[in-house]
Amino acid sequence: MPTKELKIGLFYGSTTCYTEMAAEKIQTQLHELSDRCQVELFDVKDTNLKKSEEYNLLIFGISTWDFGELQEDWESSWQDIKDLNLAGKTVALYGLGDQLGYADWFQDALGMLHDELAVLHCEFVGYWPNEGYEFTHSKALVAENSFFVGLSLDDENQYDLTEQRIKEWSTQVLAELDAI
Repeated sequence: MPTKELKIGLFYGSTTCYTEMAAEKIQTQLHELSDRCQVELFDVKDTNLKKSEEYNLLIFGISTWDFGELQEDWESSWQDIKDLNLAGKTVALYGLGDQLGYADWFQDALGMLHDELAVLHCEFVGYWPNEGYEFTHSKALVAENSFFVGLSLDDENQYDLTEQRIKEWSTQVLAELDAI
């Protein structure tokens, strides 16, 4: 009997293309890990967030700008989040930030997105350990500050770790979904 296809909607905002490139790498990695994974990419600049309601499995990607600010495309659609019906849907998050240049605000937008989605009663997968990072503060930490609420990438200072982190996180997410 054939196994069911996993249709995943991946929604991201990207000003400098790094969040978009991460989305493409996640898409490729998930498909390589399981040919059942079909990940569709959506730039929130061009796609209304209502589209996310069509998927039971979601990935949201966001970058933190300056002093803990939202990426501009996410900021433009931020008010739309509260009107989404995501109850019971499974959500994984990833974020990009600069841990050295903005150590007091590292991954803050990722934490803010998590908090906005949490009130919508979705189920989260893909929490990521904070080991191997150097920062002072982050709104994206949970579990006694041991984990980020999603994959944390720093292409400014740790670009060489991005590929491996995406691979490990993608494997983790699929394992949490029991989909490998």
